[in-house]
Formats: sequence, structure tokens, C-alpha cells
Amino acid sequence: MSERQTLLTAIAQTIQDYRDGSLPKPITDHVDRWVQQFDVGVQLPILREVDHVLKNTYFSKEKVSEFLRGAILTAKLTGPNPKEFWRSANFLDIQGGGASQTDMLALFSEVLREEFGIGIEDCGQGNDVFIYLDDGIFTGNRVRRDLEGWVRDLAPAQATVHVICIALHSGGQYYANGRIQTAVKAAGKKVDITWWRAIELEDRRAYSASADVLRPTAIPDDQAVRDYVAGMKYQPTLRAPGSPGNAGLFSSDAAKILLEQEFLKAGVRIRQMCPNLGDTQRPLGHMTLETLGFGSLIVTYRNCPNNAPLAFWVDAPWYPLFPRTTNTQTAVRRMFADLTGGGL
Repeated sequence: MSERQTLLTAIAQTIQDYRDGSLPKPITDHVDRWVQQFDVGVQLPILREVDHVLKNTYFSKEKVSEFLRGAILTAKLTGPNPKEFWRSANFLDIQGGGASQTDMLALFSEVLREEFGIGIEDCGQGNDVFIYLDDGIFTGNRVRRDLEGWVRDLAPAQATVHVICIALHSGGQYYANGRIQTAVKAAGKKVDITWWRAIELEDRRAYSASADVLRPTAIPDDQAVRDYVAGMKYQPTLRAPGSPGNAGLFSSDAAKILLEQEFLKAGVRIRQMCPNLGDTQRPLGHMTLETLGFGSLIVTYRNCPNNAPLAFWVDAPWYPLFPRTTNTQTAVRRMFADLTGGGL
């Protein structure tokens, strides 16, 4: 078997349960079709590094279940009697967009029942401990909006909130925590926030040199990218080369630079191919602030976040490695299910 075929097989194995196994079959051909959109000379190096990275950043349903089981049994979180802790805890279902929280709650309930014979529907017997579940904290805007509103309108005078997520990006957590605490102070309440995660990734601008997200070291020698950057109001922050990041996601800094350069070029090309993409859908992923993009490579079995590079998820005429379900599509399905009384 050639190295290329070996890598295609390995990547296919890693991502096989993405969106309930709905990727086109055989998945090796799907991955090959995706990588063929890049220049021939970089296809094999991209496959090598994507294989390495996804082994660290792709969270299968099994891996997520293992993390949730670990959280359920963590004495530092629950104290000496975990069953009673969870029975008294209140699970928040307050997310403004998407279905990630609802899906995480369902999986958490499954694992909780396996461990203690109780589901989330049996919990909520106390009134001061609250659980906010999500698959990831990226920019921090979603958890910030959700908990600001909850603190203002629904939170008791005194409470503890445990935010439990798979992937936490340091900048997003710092931003969200600050804004939530401002809301707590404005409401005249005492609400403590504790953050729990499977993996923490550095994305703060001040620590760009050790970033765990894609943050290019230079603007590639590509006219389309140069034109895109020239049109930006503020010039992008580039990282100093030398470190592939602290989380060990990448095999080397050289391999990380390869992905940064190639995904940036592809992202600019995708924006040209797909003019309906909004301004915040930047080449390396969704970001409200004007940058080259968020650059996270975290993907779960449920979905690919739009904070990932466009090359991962944008559809037609680009061919995505991870076709994603948008928040709008999720909302429409929920509305239809509500109207029909069915579960979709």
C-alpha cells in the first residue's frame, strides 16, 4: 500500500463516525477527493499532517463519552458523593443557537445512567449548582450570551455554574468569563463560574508564538491572498515561527506552517468561489474581529465548527472534508419537529 493510500485509510478511520457515519463511502475516496483540490506537490504533506492533527483534535462519540464519564466521576468537581451531587445539580438548556448543548445533554444523561442509574430528568433537586454543557468554547460569544441572559433573568441570588466542554480556547474563555462576571455584578448576585475541559488550546493574541490554532507566520506569495490582506482595514497579526504550540497538536512547526499557508490560500480561493459567504467567514474560520480567521482544528463527531478553516467545511463548489450542519438548518429541523410532534 502506498503512503498516500495508508494516510487516506488512517484519516478515514479517525473520522468514520462524523455525523453518524454519514460521510460519502468509501471514506478514503471522500478524503482523496477533498485533498485533490490542493496543488499536487502539497497533497501528500497535507495528508501527513492532517492525519497527525486529527488524531489529537477529532473527538469521536467514544472519546466524548470517555471525557464525560471522567467528569462525572471527578471528585474535585463532585465531592465525595458523586451520585448525590449530580442528583442535586440543575442542567441548563439555554443555548441560543445550534443543537450542541441539547446533544451533549442527551449523551451526558446516557453516561450518567450507566454510572448511577439516573438520567438528567432525575436531577435538579437542589437549587444552587448548575451545569452548562457544550462541545467547545471558541470565541466565547455563545457561552457569554447564554449565561449573561441567564444571570440577569433566571439565576438565583447565589449559585455555582460548572461549564463543561470538550475543547476550551483560552482567549474565548477569558473573554466570556470577564463578560459574565460583569453581568453578575450588574445583577447584584453571587455566581461562581468553574470551567472544565478535555483539552485547552492557546489562542490569545499576546501568546501567538505558542498558539495551538492556525496563525500564519507570513503572508504566502499568492496574489489572491495578497489582495485579500490589502483589503483588510487592519493588518493581520502574524506569529513568530519556532513553536508548533503547547498542546502538541502538530508534528512540527514546519508542518504547522504548511497547513497555515495552504489553508489560508484555499480559504481565500473559497471566498472567491462562494461570494455568499459573510464577511466574518474568514479564510481560516469564522471570526467577528477582522483577522485571517479563528483557525481552530477541533472537530467532533457531531459537527465541524465554523471557527475551523473554510477548507474543512465550506460546501459547493468547494468539496468539504467535514460537511457541516448550520445553526439555521438545526433551527428549521427543530421547528418542524415541534410542529409535527416528531423527533428529527
